[in-house]
Amino acid sequence: MGKLLHISASPRGEASESLRIARVFTETYQETHPGDEVEHWDLWDGSLPDFAVGARAKMTVFGGNEPQGAEAEAWDAARRTFERFDSADRLLFSVPMWNASVPYVLKQFIDVVSQPGWIFTVDPVTGYGHQLAGRGKRVAVVYTSAVWGPPLGPEFGSDFQSTFFDDWLRWTGLTDIQDIRFHPTLTGDWDEARRAADARARDIAKVF
Repeated sequence: MGKLLHISASPRGEASESLRIARVFTETYQETHPGDEVEHWDLWDGSLPDFAVGARAKMTVFGGNEPQGAEAEAWDAARRTFERFDSADRLLFSVPMWNASVPYVLKQFIDVVSQPGWIFTVDPVTGYGHQLAGRGKRVAVVYTSAVWGPPLGPEFGSDFQSTFFDDWLRWTGLTDIQDIRFHPTLTGDWDEARRAADARARDIAKVF
């Protein structure tokens, strides 16, 4: 039995287009993969640990030592977060655009789970090693925005949303990535954009 983990970076509930499209995806996935588990993880639910002390623990680990005391507690909390993320062989992210990039809670998630030995290794000659590579994991990402869109010029903003997040995914070793986009722009046809995004979500979910 497989597992699909939907990780949401939108706090907007029923008003969220990224969550609406994610629902289309997960409902189709459940219909076509009836034996698989589907878990939803709202990154705004308070489950992400603060990483101020964890950042010190990270440098302790980099130095070849074991975190102690408060550092050890922070490191354990980060490890539990990573293990929840790593528990699924199928990952769906809903990622709205905030100020040309991603919501800060998604950056917090990335900073918590991106640790040496879990996500990456570093070699002084060959550089980074990608710890999630070669494990058969697949990723789908719902990218949404209301103002910026691919046909528009820089006066409507820039896309540091998908460029940043795709780069992080590939850095971890996750390279089997499908995107579902909803960028209707201020003057676009929102109904047509919804239909197109929903159709792509269903198509990917069926074979995911």
